[in-house]
Amino acid sequence: MKGFSWFMYTKVFGWKFVGKLPENLKKYVIIAAPHTSWKDFFIGVFAKYALGAKINYIGKDSLFKGPFGFIFRMTGGAPVDRSKNNNLVDAIVDIFNNKEEFRLALSPEGTRKKVERWKTGFYYIAKGAKVPIVMGTLDFGKKQIKFSEPYYPTDDKEKDFAYFHSFYEGVQGKHPELF
Repeated sequence: MKGFSWFMYTKVFGWKFVGKLPENLKKYVIIAAPHTSWKDFFIGVFAKYALGAKINYIGKDSLFKGPFGFIFRMTGGAPVDRSKNNNLVDAIVDIFNNKEEFRLALSPEGTRKKVERWKTGFYYIAKGAKVPIVMGTLDFGKKQIKFSEPYYPTDDKEKDFAYFHSFYEGVQGKHPELF
């Protein structure tokens, strides 16, 4: 699967990697942005398999129903019921605390639509689980995914978010007007 995905990602799609995921860390949160198109999912899945990385993700529960739900589960996804008022952050922190190895990819926007502010769940998950955040771009302009070094959130949320946002400056989503 790794060889096929690498071929598809680099030769067929024409994408590349800049930087790499941390090899020495078994637990971290990956934030992938900008998330402006359904195509982001396929780029991310091919990247995951091309890198041979064990990465999980969450998605709205409706994606996991019907004839294609098994594909999302097979690729490391877990459904989330966004209509219920549950404490998803605490539930995911518990997963991190109960697993020896766990990497979770999230979109900080939480949607493909344009948002004024990123969601903060990824930040509180990382803080609660005491794991770093790795930033990854979905840059359709340069056709690349660029990875940051692991970043451990501090107690200064404003400073941390300014740092996150600066990493994504100049990055172009599939639909740039949505980022």
